[in-house]
Amino acid sequence: MSVLIRGGVVVNADGEARADVLCEQGKIVAVGAGLQAHGGVEVIDAGGQYVMPGGIDPHTHMQLPFMGTVTADDFFTGTAAGLAGGTTTIMDFVIPSPQQSLMEAFRTWRGWAEQACSDYTFHVAVTWWDDSVHADMGTLVDQHGVNSFKHFMAYKNAIMADDEILVKSFRRALELGAVPTVHAENGELVFQLQQELLRQGITGPAAHPLSRPPAVEAEAVQRAIAIADVMRTPLYIVHVSCAESVAAIALARSRGQRVFGEALAGHLVIDDSVYRDPDFDFAAGHVMSPPFRSRAHQGSLWNGLQAGNLHTTGTDHCTFCAQQKAMGRDDFTKIPNGCGGIEDRMSVIWDAGVNSGRLTPSEFVRVTSANAAQIFNMHPRKGVVAVGADADLVVWDPEATRTISARTQHAKGGFNVFEGRTVRGNPSHTISRGRVVYAQGDLRAVKGAGRYVERKPFGAMFDALRRKQTQDA
Repeated sequence: MSVLIRGGVVVNADGEARADVLCEQGKIVAVGAGLQAHGGVEVIDAGGQYVMPGGIDPHTHMQLPFMGTVTADDFFTGTAAGLAGGTTTIMDFVIPSPQQSLMEAFRTWRGWAEQACSDYTFHVAVTWWDDSVHADMGTLVDQHGVNSFKHFMAYKNAIMADDEILVKSFRRALELGAVPTVHAENGELVFQLQQELLRQGITGPAAHPLSRPPAVEAEAVQRAIAIADVMRTPLYIVHVSCAESVAAIALARSRGQRVFGEALAGHLVIDDSVYRDPDFDFAAGHVMSPPFRSRAHQGSLWNGLQAGNLHTTGTDHCTFCAQQKAMGRDDFTKIPNGCGGIEDRMSVIWDAGVNSGRLTPSEFVRVTSANAAQIFNMHPRKGVVAVGADADLVVWDPEATRTISARTQHAKGGFNVFEGRTVRGNPSHTISRGRVVYAQGDLRAVKGAGRYVERKPFGAMFDALRRKQTQDA
């Protein structure tokens, strides 16, 4: 069935205009005034609402085996929750165990993701190095549409990538036209601080932010930027959480370096007081890395989005139930790291960003969809309301309010870091691949309806960077 969205204001990253949108066979086929509906067309009245590209969450972890357990949300429940919140594409992470083949891990994640009800794609983590990893990176880029590789600078004795791995992997990414991404925390410092806190008898969730202060993140950000500069590769830094990191990214960009930054919805509105709550379940429910920071850092993140030094907003959606979090009741280092948010990201950012005047509607589209599509080479298929693009759309009611609660969310885990927050601005309809999958509270998610999105490697930009590296040598 075709879908005609009538009477709304179409918002793209470069502006907005009143127009109708017609979708057929999963694509946008017309955008303009006075489009007519014929037989077999589902008509959505978008009067008084915005029509925007469906959200792209560049950072999720569905069905992730982590810290001795597995996240509560699988690819079906997680993507269904995303559709309810206006997110139509997720970028998840394939994370091989040390010594595990990248291709073996990739095939495992592809199998898990077959139940997704929205589109999905993958970053692949490099957690170790030998010639097989070098070869697998090439296979992933050339044959499987992967153009980004993740590096964890944290999690010592597990999946942490040391500087040797970073250098070799960044060099290989440049050869392939792929973007290196990093989780920037100094893993050695984190480990040493954790051990010192435990020796002092500080074992609860309040120790978590103490073991990961802003300087730990800032050092890793600066180191990753320096390595990328020497290797002449672009760099994407996930979940930037502190002022020092924003400043390092801004400085690098002012020198002409291609560095991109991601902020999480939670880091924009939640502060570190949550870890001092006497209720273990509440405090542990907020344990994620990097941790939530003081309110002063929130202001720096918003400034980074406004100034164009932070480019995307994600969630790091990684849900665990109270029983799983309780694994660390006597030792905070054993609390599974992760929080949810995919269902609430767009509403929280609209309410805290657009309603406050920090962002315009077009800037909202940039940081929730368009920039991710462009950075990871999915544009113009994704991230834009235009003829020929995928019919992934959200009809946005700027006056609709709701109070966020774990009791009413579609995501699993039984906890919500935005609990009790009332947001103004919510999706009334979500369209995925030309099909209405959410309508006025009615979620119509279909298991397996999502498709894997292949992303081509980059060409001209990487050719110039490679030439520059050769000239410098």
